[in-house]
Amino acid sequence: MDTLIFTREHIVSSAFIDSSVRLGLAQAALLVQDNLTESFAAMDCDGVVYRERHNAFWVFTKTRIHFARRPAWREKISASTFPVDGEGFRTHVNTVFKDSRGEPLLTANQEACVLSLENHRPLRLSNLTYPKENFPPPVFLAPFEKFPEIISEENFSFEQKIRSQQIDMSRHMNNIEYIRLALNVFDDEFLRTHDVSEMEMHYTGESREGQVLRVFRHDEGTCTFIAIQESGRTVFEMKIKFE
Repeated sequence: MDTLIFTREHIVSSAFIDSSVRLGLAQAALLVQDNLTESFAAMDCDGVVYRERHNAFWVFTKTRIHFARRPAWREKISASTFPVDGEGFRTHVNTVFKDSRGEPLLTANQEACVLSLENHRPLRLSNLTYPKENFPPPVFLAPFEKFPEIISEENFSFEQKIRSQQIDMSRHMNNIEYIRLALNVFDDEFLRTHDVSEMEMHYTGESREGQVLRVFRHDEGTCTFIAIQESGRTVFEMKIKFE
């Protein structure tokens, strides 16, 4: 068994479904992110280790997820996560979810880097306790996209103040909370009746409790682009494609 591949079994619980009684979109991103965190712990390179050994922390900058099928409530799935490179300042980490028959449910790619806690500058991965060779072959080959500029009053959707329960251990708004907020540009009926084939998220800035976020939406065919700004700076971008 490849020591860089971390696999964990799950049963899709009621906490991870949406009103369609399937794995929710934000919840899928949460499971991908959580499996990555556990895989880093297994490789002795998670955030706790890096804070203690290198005075540094992980930043996840981009995530792209392709959905073949969203599993249903109570369905058994396996989640496997592994790094596919580790040169320079960034790494890419793939995840694949499979059903009980071994059929892929979703595949994901995440981009991450490590920043110094002292000056927030990126650190070279080769100087850290991170894998440097024998990476498994990637399962997600599609590149990250460059999103169009959609910020305009014509595309303004709503605004929301950041509350305490949206804050994570970094004291910034949690990545998954950006996804939840972005998905609120759709009503529940639309999300229940439209299957999602892919979504991509770019985390471009930080925001804190008490700040006000403005959410913008632009539709192009079967795709919707969403951007979130705080005080005129973009902190999150997302593309979601429907079948």
